[in-house]
Amino acid sequence: MNKQTQANKNWQDKNRERSRYLRNRSTCRSFIKNQATLEDLKEVESLLNMRKQEIQQIDIETTNA
Repeated sequence: MNKQTQANKNWQDKNRERSRYLRNRSTCRSFIKNQATLEDLKEVESLLNMRKQEIQQIDIETTNA
C-alpha cells in the first residue's frame, strides 16, 4: 500500500462520520446524475422538500430558544 493510500485510510479511520457523510453524498449525486428516472427524481424532490422543512423548523426552534 502506497503512502497516499495509507494516509487516506488513516484519515477515514479517524473521521468515520465525515467519511460516511462524504461517501453517501457522492453516491446520491452519482445516482441522480447517472441513473435516476423521472419517477425517482419526483420522489427525491419530495424528500428534499420534506427535509428542507425539517431543517427550517429546527432553525426556528434554535433561534427561539
